[in-house]
Amino acid sequence: MSRQLRLGLERGASVNYVQVGFTPAEQAARRKPTAKLLREGERWYAAQTLANRETGALLHLNAQGFRTFLPVSVRTVSHARKLKTVRRAVFPGYLFLILDLQRDRWRSVNGTSGVSRLVMGRDYPLAVPEGVVETLLDCVDEQGLCTLGRDLREGEKVRVISGPLAQAMGQLVNLDDKGRVRVLLEIMGGEVLTTMERCVLERA
Repeated sequence: MSRQLRLGLERGASVNYVQVGFTPAEQAARRKPTAKLLREGERWYAAQTLANRETGALLHLNAQGFRTFLPVSVRTVSHARKLKTVRRAVFPGYLFLILDLQRDRWRSVNGTSGVSRLVMGRDYPLAVPEGVVETLLDCVDEQGLCTLGRDLREGEKVRVISGPLAQAMGQLVNLDDKGRVRVLLEIMGGEVLTTMERCVLERA
C-alpha cells in the first residue's frame, strides 16, 4: 500500500477529495475558471461506488494513476441528539475520473476496491456531458468544498446543471441549511415541485 493511500485512508473524511489525484500544476490550474485539465482524447466519466465507499474508491483509483474528482460539501447532521458538521459527497455513491478509452485500461476501474461499476453506455463507458464537471470544479473553494448554489435565494429563477433534469428551468421555492432546496420546475409545459441538492443548480 502506497504512503499516500495509507495516509488518506487513515485520515478518512478529512482527506481533501478535490486535490487528490492531480499534480501540483494541475491543482493550480484547476483554480482558474478557464482551466483545461483534459488532454487530447480524454473525457470525464462517472463511476458508481459501493455504499459509503466514495473516499476509499477514490484513493484506490488514485493509487492506480487515475485522476479523480469527488465533489464534497459541508452539511449539519444530527447524531445521538447532537449536531455536528461533516463533509458529504455532493452525489452520494458517485465520483468522477478522467479516461482516454483508447489509452487507459478502463475495465480495471470496475475491479477497483470500493467501485461498483463505471456508468456505461451500450458497450463503453458513458462520458459525462461537457461542462458539467468543469462547472463543479470551478465552484470548489480553497477548503476543497463545492460552493455551487450557495448564493441562491428564494424566488430566483434557476437552471439544473446536472442529472436527468439537466437544463430544466424553474423557480427556487425554499432552501434549508442542509444543502437541499425545493424547486418548481417547468417541464413539458407544466410545473413540477421537487427537492434536490443545491449544488446542482445555478442562477438562470
